[in-house]
Amino acid sequence: MFIAGIIIAYVVITAISICLYSKVDEKQPADVAVILGAGASDEKVSPVFQERINHGISLYKNKYVKKLIFTGGTGKGNQNSDAYTAMQYAIKQGVPKDDILLEEMSVITQENIKNAKMIMDKNSYHTAILVSDPLHMKRAMLMAKNSKIDCYSSPTPTTKYITLKSTLPFLLREVFFYVGYKIYTMFDYISRLFKSGL
Repeated sequence: MFIAGIIIAYVVITAISICLYSKVDEKQPADVAVILGAGASDEKVSPVFQERINHGISLYKNKYVKKLIFTGGTGKGNQNSDAYTAMQYAIKQGVPKDDILLEEMSVITQENIKNAKMIMDKNSYHTAILVSDPLHMKRAMLMAKNSKIDCYSSPTPTTKYITLKSTLPFLLREVFFYVGYKIYTMFDYISRLFKSGL
């Protein structure tokens, strides 16, 4: 019972911290905005992805960033990557193609961030504003910092997760994956210690 109580308390505290962090907006001048993928077809980005792209475009047009990095690989049945479809959408909104970079190999958030970091390094970009849905930001920022990205959180001011029916499953999913990622990083750290002979 005691252990079960600790686990429940940890899950509840994590859920609260995710909700609180979703309100944090640190936007400030940076080299790029990294917009995390959220699905697309060959012709159209998903409603969730569209909100993220719109926020990235707003950061660009308000001169917070000079470049946009769209992330997301090619979904099943698609010919174009999610990032490419996002670029097409942004161009129609007035963003010059020269100010857009694409990360087209990722499937999950961790890959979005890891590959975006490689693009930043290749182009000598040092700072980034990370863009995603509010409840996704705490996990995404943890991954970004673990990938050595000097980044700032800026959640979308609008989101498709607005009703309790849509928000609660998303929050529970984020709690599950956040805790899972923390466990993964802990075991990875221990593994590297043993390999180094410590």
